[in-house]
Amino acid sequence: MGVKVSKFGGTSLADASQFRKVQSIITSDATRTYVVPSAPGKRTADDRKITDLLYLCHAHAQQSVDFDSVFKLVSDRFLQIVSDLGLKLDLAPALEEAKKTIAARAAQGGTADYAASRGEYFSGMILAALLGYTFIDAQEVIFFDDRGLFDGERTQQVLSQRLAQTPKAVIPGFYGQGSDGQVKTFSRGGSDISGAIVARAANAEVYENWTDVSGLLMADPRVVENPRNIDVITYRELRELAYMGATVLHDEAIFPVRKAGIPVNIRNTNRPDDAGTRIVSEANPVEHRGGISGIAGRKDFTVIAVEKALMNQETGFGRRLLSSLEVNGVSFEHIPSGIDTMSVVVSDSQLKGKLDKIKNDIVLGCNPDSIEVYPNMALIATVGRGMARTPGIASRLFSALAKENINVRLIDQGSSELNIIVGVENSDFEKAVRAIYNEFVK
Repeated sequence: MGVKVSKFGGTSLADASQFRKVQSIITSDATRTYVVPSAPGKRTADDRKITDLLYLCHAHAQQSVDFDSVFKLVSDRFLQIVSDLGLKLDLAPALEEAKKTIAARAAQGGTADYAASRGEYFSGMILAALLGYTFIDAQEVIFFDDRGLFDGERTQQVLSQRLAQTPKAVIPGFYGQGSDGQVKTFSRGGSDISGAIVARAANAEVYENWTDVSGLLMADPRVVENPRNIDVITYRELRELAYMGATVLHDEAIFPVRKAGIPVNIRNTNRPDDAGTRIVSEANPVEHRGGISGIAGRKDFTVIAVEKALMNQETGFGRRLLSSLEVNGVSFEHIPSGIDTMSVVVSDSQLKGKLDKIKNDIVLGCNPDSIEVYPNMALIATVGRGMARTPGIASRLFSALAKENINVRLIDQGSSELNIIVGVENSDFEKAVRAIYNEFVK
């Protein structure tokens, strides 16, 4: 019988009623033996996340400002959950100890990592008591090296041994132990990573990521009304969509399970009967409606187009062009090119007052015939593993845009033929996404 690792997000653990839903999900399947919880999230739109409050506690303590009232919000929330669940769990002493430690570490110039991690820590303690599972403090089994990077080899060794000795356990997400022995956190959303790490250490059959949506959508619901769910998607396709802004999982969360060949299933805590989205290895065949799996995009890019006669005969031209970005601390997104033209696509957030300097450096380093700058660009990626094997995908895409009178300013397709990226004006972004979606999905 395989093992399932189930990670639950903040909305899944926002209050006692949500904890009960999680309990029902876990107890309905005996293979759900390892659980990774986040800190409680918002109960309502104007509520505060526990992690945000804990960061605020640390910030207050750093400035020697009293944070009793803020920490009381945290403490009362956890104590209310325990009370509503009817658990015989006395968290008050541990909460008081956490408050003292937050103050002490801030006074010593420490980071906010310890404070931020307490949301997952106490959430894990409550969930373990509710399920009757063993509580394993993530600080004991997940490690970071002296550069602050996740130490996968040490973690795999220690955590896999610990899980082999523990049939059922709750392991809090988001944090582990730094090289100094103190608590260290992942970046925000890092509980997804923790869940994947536990799944790999447990050699799980599947990594379930429970949240408040029934999987990934084929397009942004803020742009396309009621977009369809993605039933199955490969890791590579997910990476392409996530890069362009479509994400439910933390970007880094797929790598531990991808390396181990463990599929991911994104599920909805509030609708547990929904199948959700399965994320699978590239080795598994995946068929998509119309040859595509999803559409995603982002606004606010600038294209710097450089033209020079006989560019293709000039050794090192591309290197010098990109060096003009590098010396200004700017990274690029794409490099569409022709025989005598080369363009670099840069996010506006990267430029910020650097454009004139970059143009001057390009002139000095490349001596181009002309430089044109095209701001206010949006990039839209149409992604699908089936695109390479489906004739007419590009024709349908561009015809759909032409019917809506949308001018395509840029075209880029990777060598893997996994996606087609088009650049349009910011003002045409939403209309273009809807046109592509209607052509391939509706």
